[in-house]
Amino acid sequence: MSHVEDELNSQPECWIRAAAEAGRYRDALPAPGERVAIVGCGTSYFMAQAAAGLREGTGQGETDAFAASEFPLGRSYDRVVALTRSGTTTEVLGLLGALRGRTRTTAVTGDPDTPVMSAADDLVVLDFADERSVVQTRFATTALTLLRAHLGRHADSVVADARTALSTPLPQGLVDCTQFTFLGRGWTVGLANEAGLKMREASLSWTEAYPAMEYRHGPISVTTEGTATWMLGEAPEGLARDVHATGGLWIGGGLDPLAELVRVQRLAVAVAAARGLDPDQPRHLTRSVILAP
Repeated sequence: MSHVEDELNSQPECWIRAAAEAGRYRDALPAPGERVAIVGCGTSYFMAQAAAGLREGTGQGETDAFAASEFPLGRSYDRVVALTRSGTTTEVLGLLGALRGRTRTTAVTGDPDTPVMSAADDLVVLDFADERSVVQTRFATTALTLLRAHLGRHADSVVADARTALSTPLPQGLVDCTQFTFLGRGWTVGLANEAGLKMREASLSWTEAYPAMEYRHGPISVTTEGTATWMLGEAPEGLARDVHATGGLWIGGGLDPLAELVRVQRLAVAVAAARGLDPDQPRHLTRSVILAP
């Protein structure tokens, strides 16, 4: 079993622990009413998008998400939350340094022995969810679970759905598809973006991701027999019918959207295996991007 398979299979247990520890980190995480930005790179950026959508959607305050390299330093926030599995990513450390003394910062990390421990004002350490694989799975979803629990949006049913996602077969014919489009609405747009990235990283697949209502505004043109369109969350009225009309494969989901992302992770590993690829050694990638001065 590859590292990534082992790690993605451990997600239900990681989510249970993260939800249980959310109260411990209450003071380190955004309070209701604060104006907040959540930042990250790669997978962590897409988890930031999902977390921002969740927080604002629950009425807890204006919340933006940025790639760490694109953070608007001229804007004012009460707190900036940085998601960084490795704790060593150059762009995240640079941003935290630039915000020092100006804006309260929190780092959510998987490694307590890294520079981010002294770069942020407050820390959340999820070392039990750290990973050996380059391709992120459990750290990303565990960090989002912690934030969901902090917002009061986590339930035992989410873990049950994750177990279902790990134990049930993938839809027939999905592994053989040549192109994958992932769709989301609200907070699940970030999950759709992450689903596309996971497929690209692990299996070199041609993938796209969009807000669901944007799908008819161009992206549907690539949908045909041998392609798949996967909805994370509740689908807009009539969208499944439109995909069926193209001859493409429609995956409507039905599990909690975060559990649907676990199914996508499984698909990425399965497609990699079918193509003779090692998902633990993705092409041109390293576990952390550390840039020379």
